[in-house]
Amino acid sequence: MAIVRRRIRDDDMVLTEIPSGRTTVFKVQLRRGDVGRVIGRGGQTIQAIRALLASSAARHGQRAILEIVE
Repeated sequence: MAIVRRRIRDDDMVLTEIPSGRTTVFKVQLRRGDVGRVIGRGGQTIQAIRALLASSAARHGQRAILEIVE
């Protein structure tokens, strides 16, 4: 999740990967101040990150879901 790491101020990010069959859920825990930076104006940034993640997973016959946790 290098893309998310570049959007936040500190490297204070916890990434949890939960595999379940063909679907993997990625939970990203961020500081409250960094959540807005990752979501972006109108949610455009998080939508783009999720689209990249889904595209990459689809190439491998998988599904990927990104959740943000404060």
